[in-house]
Amino acid sequence: MVDVLLPQLGETVVEGTITRWFVGIGEAVVIDQPLYEVSTEKVDSEVPSPVGGVLVEIVAGEGAVVPVGALLCRIDSAESAAATRATAATAVTPDAGDADPLGSADVIGTDVDDGSEVVVPGQSVVAPAGTSARRGGGLLLSPVVRGLLSEHGVDPSRVTGTGVAGRITRADVEQFLRDNPGRAEPFDGIRRATARHMVASKAISPHVLTAMEVDYTAVDMVRSTEKEAWRADEGTSLTYLPFIVSALCDALAEFPRLNASVGDDELIVHGTVNLAVAVDLDFEGLVAPVVRGVEDRSIQEVARAIVDVATRARSRSLSPDDLTGGTFTVTNPGQYGTLFQFPIINQPQVAILSTDGIARRPAVVADADGTESIEARSLGVLALAWDHRAFDGAYAAAFLRSMKRTLEDVNWATRWEVGRATDADG
Repeated sequence: MVDVLLPQLGETVVEGTITRWFVGIGEAVVIDQPLYEVSTEKVDSEVPSPVGGVLVEIVAGEGAVVPVGALLCRIDSAESAAATRATAATAVTPDAGDADPLGSADVIGTDVDDGSEVVVPGQSVVAPAGTSARRGGGLLLSPVVRGLLSEHGVDPSRVTGTGVAGRITRADVEQFLRDNPGRAEPFDGIRRATARHMVASKAISPHVLTAMEVDYTAVDMVRSTEKEAWRADEGTSLTYLPFIVSALCDALAEFPRLNASVGDDELIVHGTVNLAVAVDLDFEGLVAPVVRGVEDRSIQEVARAIVDVATRARSRSLSPDDLTGGTFTVTNPGQYGTLFQFPIINQPQVAILSTDGIARRPAVVADADGTESIEARSLGVLALAWDHRAFDGAYAAAFLRSMKRTLEDVNWATRWEVGRATDADG
């Protein structure tokens, strides 16, 4: 008998919430097969089984909050499950040369050519007529998929499978539920964690919003010159965000109390800028992976790092450590053309910056002799939500003014060339 404990999922993770069990009591499991899903902070992780065998006891049910090292379940040894696996292996015999794309351990049930059902002991099968998930017409359903279908009363024959050999996946069921109106939408792990985090932040921090309009014309001069070469070399768009982050780091060096967190009756000012970047997961939730040490990175390095963490976030390949240790957060709704928004602080940080939509709008411009004229300029709003416990309004306003001056007045072409030289040296 093997005791399965909650592993250490990140350097700062002390507990997790069990959100799903993929295997039921009495069901066989093989080593490295997804065993359960755990939610820590704002990331859901599928944890593989450390051993093979039969799940005989679940100690921590779905919804349980357990500390690292706590007992989750017990699995009988692989030897005790040998008969089950042997039965399954002999009952399902594919045609010669027809490799099983799922692996024998993933077969929950199948139909032989004569239409009769072969059931792996300890597993249940749902196989509606006319559904062909693989050769022979059987429908393959994992325990989590069966649970979702049962929870929402959905006939599996109505769901189109996109998995291997037509297998219905969790994502397929969730997409079906989204596409059919008039249903309840239970919060998933990310949504639940986000909800808890946001409510707690509003209760903890006295939120204040300070906003300032910025002229991005100077930044545009570099972007317009470099964006095509950047796309050709990197395969991505050269956005405003890495330039904003560069100005942000300058301002944080001048106003370090924004790069801080609140402790017990103290403000902990951090010596490095670990930037949490809010990433939307196809409108299903937000995560904020961390780019560490951005103050020492060039514009180009920041641009690549942001693309990297965003890509890994959307592909669900972040590690728990990717979501810890942030000292300041940036959120970027501007891609949707927002004027400005009031974001919620990412605890225990004391500030979050919203980079909102940049558009060509008329502005009053003064030339060298003071003559004013109206010109079309690239204008956008920086909106800073901050914790009034940490500092006051003058400090927040001066911080934004510093960012504004950098974005409007710095020779960005020179700063870009410095980054290019760094790339060449590296």
